[in-house]
Amino acid sequence: MKSSNFSRRGLLRAFAATALTAAPVYSKAAGVIRGAGDVRRVTMRNQRTAETIDMIYWVQGHYIDEALTEINNFMRDWRQNEVIRYDRRNIDIIAATHRLLETEEPYLMLSGYRSPSTNAMLASRSRGVASNSYHVRGMAADLRLSSRSTTQMAAAAIACNAGGVGRYGRSNFVHMDSGPVRTWRR
Repeated sequence: MKSSNFSRRGLLRAFAATALTAAPVYSKAAGVIRGAGDVRRVTMRNQRTAETIDMIYWVQGHYIDEALTEINNFMRDWRQNEVIRYDRRNIDIIAATHRLLETEEPYLMLSGYRSPSTNAMLASRSRGVASNSYHVRGMAADLRLSSRSTTQMAAAAIACNAGGVGRYGRSNFVHMDSGPVRTWRR
């Protein structure tokens, strides 16, 4: 953490708040992105590496540097073992969407950051992989929840009004990115 901007007691209160805070309704989703609430949490499992993360990364208006470092490592290109500074705005979108879905189930992350070489390899195998993908910029993730449909996930992500949302119904995942606000279906 940065120099002590909050006390141990304040941090413990913030952790306790996660158990007491109800998820906002969709109409309040933009407030979640702008920073409503005292705590932001991300919980995921990587489909390829089986690694898990359950991390409070933002408390009382401040990002926690150590948590962001762990998230960067989690979101890495596992094929190249390449880590970059993942866009924290997309972490906020992911966390806000999860909160709106009112589930404790961790996301299953199919794809986070992709190195240019990994993206080129995937693009050569599939027309669905964009050569200028936000994954290459560390600004996108492809996610799945077994307890929620892609329609439900996409609706929650769209309610955040904070980036791109692609619903891939046949492949059963939702793409979320911190690029311009837009939607699509495949």
